[in-house]
Amino acid sequence: MMKAIRLGFIPEHYSTPIHFAQTQKFFAKRGLNVELIPYPSGSGHLIQSLDKGELDAAVGLTEAFVRGIVTSPAKYSIVGTYVESPLHWAVSTGAQRNELQNLKQLEGKRIGVSRIGSGSYVMSFVLALEQGFNPEKPFIDFPVCHNFEQLRKSVNDKTSEAFMWEYFTTKKYYQGENPELKMLGSIYTPWPSWVLVRQENLDEQTSRQIAESLDEGISYFEQHPERSIEHIKTLGYSEEDAREWLKKVQFSQSCSTSLSKEVNENVIRVLRTAGVIGDGR
Repeated sequence: MMKAIRLGFIPEHYSTPIHFAQTQKFFAKRGLNVELIPYPSGSGHLIQSLDKGELDAAVGLTEAFVRGIVTSPAKYSIVGTYVESPLHWAVSTGAQRNELQNLKQLEGKRIGVSRIGSGSYVMSFVLALEQGFNPEKPFIDFPVCHNFEQLRKSVNDKTSEAFMWEYFTTKKYYQGENPELKMLGSIYTPWPSWVLVRQENLDEQTSRQIAESLDEGISYFEQHPERSIEHIKTLGYSEEDAREWLKKVQFSQSCSTSLSKEVNENVIRVLRTAGVIGDGR
């Protein structure tokens, strides 16, 4: 009998191996009937659903999940690393926001986020740390915009000054005769960017089977680059961007390999220094 699993993911180019794990039946051969549930609103929403018991497992951003574990009695744990390479975050504002030209001007401003606790929220503090903003209050507010579309709207209707999102997902909005956005700068995560997590009620054997299925999905992804590019194009990316991203991304060799103690401590140290988590946590 197949075991029903609800797996949350963010429907971007990084999800391509998850797609292959499903379509090539790598989950099914392990007796898993996996429902892939897309979360375009990001990792903060994934965390909320895990804590509510609406998901059995999820793939999302390292910094968001680590923060969730450190700052609350989280109902999930990190199973392993999904992507080893860092995430490239673009910092964007509205194309017509002529008053904003560089990252330094964002101190004390409003930064749009998908959710409080999401990657877009957490990394804004890391940006503030790198830029040397006032550590007590680097930004005045964090308008919650829920998804990428609303984030783009917020910098154009001036409910926020800037927001952060993955570079290749944002890039096309900088282009064309009438671009929607302009790029103020960018930042890389100083750690492996994506992890696999399991909800507290999911047993270790099943989470290991999910990880093994993703390993096969990653292997298929790497062995079939043209098929991978075709899928990435269906997600709204150009072939040029898909090929450029493929040269840079490094997926994990084993999704069961958890974050090392050193990496986990570095994430916590940076988040604590940036003011995302308190000294006492």
